[in-house]
Amino acid sequence: MTHVFGRKATAIPPRAVRGEGCYIIDAAGKRYLDGSGGAAVSCLGHSDAKVRAALHDQTDRVTFAHSSFFTTDPVEEVADRLAALAPEGLDKVYFTSGGSEAVEAALKLARAWAIDKGEAARHRVIARRQSYHGCTLGALSAGGNATRRAPYLPMLIGWTHIAPCYEYRDRSDDETPEAYGLRVAGELEAEILRLGPETVMAFIAEPVVGASLGAVPAVPGYLARIREICTRYGVAMILDEVMCGMGRTGHLFACEADGVVPDMICIAKGLGAGYAPIGAVMVRGEIHRTILENTGYFQHGHTYMEHPLSAAAAAAVLSRLIDDGVLARVKPLGEVLLAALTERFGQHPHIGDIRGRGLFLGLEFVADRETKAPFAPDRHIAARVKQAAFEAGLICYPIGGLIDGARGDHVIVAPPFIAEEAQIAELVDKLSLAVREATGV
Repeated sequence: MTHVFGRKATAIPPRAVRGEGCYIIDAAGKRYLDGSGGAAVSCLGHSDAKVRAALHDQTDRVTFAHSSFFTTDPVEEVADRLAALAPEGLDKVYFTSGGSEAVEAALKLARAWAIDKGEAARHRVIARRQSYHGCTLGALSAGGNATRRAPYLPMLIGWTHIAPCYEYRDRSDDETPEAYGLRVAGELEAEILRLGPETVMAFIAEPVVGASLGAVPAVPGYLARIREICTRYGVAMILDEVMCGMGRTGHLFACEADGVVPDMICIAKGLGAGYAPIGAVMVRGEIHRTILENTGYFQHGHTYMEHPLSAAAAAAVLSRLIDDGVLARVKPLGEVLLAALTERFGQHPHIGDIRGRGLFLGLEFVADRETKAPFAPDRHIAARVKQAAFEAGLICYPIGGLIDGARGDHVIVAPPFIAEEAQIAELVDKLSLAVREATGV
């Protein structure tokens, strides 16, 4: 028995007692290779000496100082570092305790910006189908994941959703990737015009879609066209990099690969690398100035924003990624992982697509490769892969319902950036066992 109200009421998970590099060890001594970084969180593994030392040092200094009264050294350090590293113009940092909070803050900040620009009619958000932006009500309203939204639909804001940039299923045979990207980006302009440009406040999207689609990157030119449309109609462009950012795709900010600069970027997960809860919204200086010169403040906030311990962890994580060169490992190690997955699963009869960037890769399961037909939902392929992998000592990130909330299964692999090639081989071997258990092949 446990008094913990956990994610699942039907089972008590094993108790983790120690972290060691890329592994988590449970109370029985079983070792689990963290092949997905939890949920693409643990980019530095589970026992990084420099991050642990930074937390210990900050504990001896100050552990909490409410942001309505004080700032602290680690908060200022992280803000300075992020502003220096972010795409040009994104030089203000609004701190949160995690990804959902970051998205919620960005959405409300878009509204505050509209009001202070004298455009109070702007209140609508456009997002994409089969996206996920967090579990708070605002973030869930923006998200297009049908399964996660379903129980709460009567409570959600009636924002609208356009097609995702999902090349594997949605690009026709006679389209180039670039032509396909322009076509689906055009849905944004059509929706803005349908709603009335003066009413549209923001557009939000993940540069590489994580949980809901399984590491799906935008095709070339798509995000650039989205940027043009947002600029033309005065719509705030928000990129959700909570899962795909902070080096996971090989760039510190995922949108760098697409050559675009949004108005805001939401980050979390890898920012604290699992050592402490922290998120942030990177904001264009123009937005900050507009609010400062008008209302004078952003009517929003959380008790634990700008938490000194979390900021100390984030400062140490950024130092490891940039100063110690850990980020530079992501692209070459990602190529090793992609090659290993392709060799093992490239001709598998039930793997339709292998995609992603860096150390953020996804495999989509199909019942038939030729037709791309998904497995029937009652086969529970994603759940079976997860369970079989866990029994084999591998943590991966499978999700079902990627097509429409019910049909379609995928698995994400996103190992720590510190992984070695031997651990990549172990990941692929154990994942292969899990796939065989789930699909029979």
